Amino acid sequence: MTGASTALDAAPSPRSWTATQKWGVILVLPYLLVFALFVVYPVLYAFWLAHEPASYKKLADDPIFARAVVNTLIFLFVGINVKMVIALLLSGFFTIPRWWIKALSVLFILPWAVPSIPTILSVRFMLNPEWGVINQTWFRLTAEDGPNWLNDPKLALTFAMLVHIWKSLPFWTLILMSGRLAISKDLYEAAAVDGASKWQQFRFVTWPSISQLYLTCLLLSTIWSLGDFNSVYLLTGGGPADLTHVLATLGIRYLRLAEVDLSMATIVAALPLILPLVYFMMKRLSR
Repeated sequence: MTGASTALDAAPSPRSWTATQKWGVILVLPYLLVFALFVVYPVLYAFWLAHEPASYKKLADDPIFARAVVNTLIFLFVGINVKMVIALLLSGFFTIPRWWIKALSVLFILPWAVPSIPTILSVRFMLNPEWGVINQTWFRLTAEDGPNWLNDPKLALTFAMLVHIWKSLPFWTLILMSGRLAISKDLYEAAAVDGASKWQQFRFVTWPSISQLYLTCLLLSTIWSLGDFNSVYLLTGGGPADLTHVLATLGIRYLRLAEVDLSMATIVAALPLILPLVYFMMKRLSR
């Protein structure tokens, strides 16, 4: 009995929560509730709306969906790579210590700072075949009517990519500029003493220092651009004849046709593109 009593006395008592832990749980609960209502529930509801196999069969049989997938891949591959290469070049230009370059940088950042609706619609008005400023100038120079820019699917998609590049280029240029400015000037001075040219300084000093940042920006830009709705919808509306739709705008088209299941199926169909990018992005950020 004495040994049993000693064992019971030695057993650790259940640990109770402290007042700090209780208040911590109480303060976290509202955030968890908001996350459940506005993130978890909409995602699960979207999957529930698109759970019928018939929706995916109907989606696959729609030729507009196949065209939207091709347009999305072209939009991502061409638009993002062109944008990031230009941003890399401009990030070096805007780090030059000249007063007029600083003044120019203020104008350069305006397309990204101004809301999308007025800026993209202004481009659409400029491309109007009848009274747009581009065709008006064309007529004054050649005495001929200008082309209907947005009536050609290839031209319309090209202009949508150009608008996307124009709108988001300042942001990525600023990110890469910050990476360049973080490089120690001593490295450039040592390279200059060794007789390195500007290209060699970029190749052996700048690029090794910002290559990881560039790749991270490339992945993040791809994820964001996959959901870019404004560049296509505000400029072309998916036209002509629904030939310039991307996956981000195709879902809205189905919603306008009251086909909610197809709209949600379009979002789910984009997951094979999104999930690998998110995985590689989070893997890089966790290092």
